Amino acid sequence: MKTIDIIKGIHPGKIVERELKKRNINQRQFALSVGEHPQTLGAIIKGNRRMNVDLSLKMEEKLELEEGFLMTLQVFYDIKEAKKDSTYKPDLSKLRKVTFWDTTFDKIDWKQNRVAVIKRVFSRGIEMEQEEIIRFYGKEVVDKVKLLKHQL
Repeated sequence: MKTIDIIKGIHPGKIVERELKKRNINQRQFALSVGEHPQTLGAIIKGNRRMNVDLSLKMEEKLELEEGFLMTLQVFYDIKEAKKDSTYKPDLSKLRKVTFWDTTFDKIDWKQNRVAVIKRVFSRGIEMEQEEIIRFYGKEVVDKVKLLKHQL
């Protein structure tokens, strides 16, 4: 398993904080060494502020991290946060209402009912619907639900 798979969804500030502690580097001095305000670095480390490209490049160089690593983490973190939003939905044009015949399609809580949705689509849905559910929830989540179903 790749390191990125393990830390996917973690705010890049947590990784920066860990690297600074591991190397015994003072946060304030590090911020100044990359031309940033210490308060800005503190907000990033606390997860209250997004990482930006310019700062990530400076930090990656100073900490000898792979170029793009911190921004990649930021993107995965943003995706995780977006999925928490209750308005986040699968592409409904790829799901047939007939698959959810016994339910009010427009009122499905896709997050709350993910197990039922995955079970339904994989027992009654067509390939296009299954692909959309895998894209929406992620292969790992779908595989866990499908494994649960086979264990019962």
